[in-house]
Amino acid sequence: MVIPGSGCGDTEAQVTARDSGTGQVDAEILDCLAELIGSLIGRADEIAQRLGVPTFFLKALQRMDCPMAMKDLGQRMHCDPSFVTSIADMLEKRGLATRESDPADRRVKRIALTAAGLELKQQVDNEILASLPWRQVLDTGERAHLLGLLRKIVPGVREVSEVLVSAPGSGASG
Repeated sequence: MVIPGSGCGDTEAQVTARDSGTGQVDAEILDCLAELIGSLIGRADEIAQRLGVPTFFLKALQRMDCPMAMKDLGQRMHCDPSFVTSIADMLEKRGLATRESDPADRRVKRIALTAAGLELKQQVDNEILASLPWRQVLDTGERAHLLGLLRKIVPGVREVSEVLVSAPGSGASG
């Protein structure tokens, strides 16, 4: 969503003309990113509410690509280990995951999605990918260019971005 007067829908020439070295472009980039992030969070909240799960389940499900040590899930989610334990408890209670000992080190507890958890993960992944705003308005080449810019400014984007770019496109010619 573009807020009128926010500059998010302006052409490059309009932005360049307005930026007289005062940081106006940087301020508008910040405004647009804040709007984008707010929109993404709102969409995630809608999906979680419709599925009847807490929003942080979506993040946990997206980060779980195989059985993994709970410590690794916490690192992927950038959260405290005690919060991962709470997430594991809630996933287990709903039949979406199980905890098991790591075969290589029985002291390590892993969390693994059940069949129901894998089904929910696929549903969430499909809904999130289908609703990404850049998939609606950018073609494949533009999305690849955006990804290149993001990789340049955000360390660690590479690990999840391959899925986003290679996923079947919806929206503009991509």
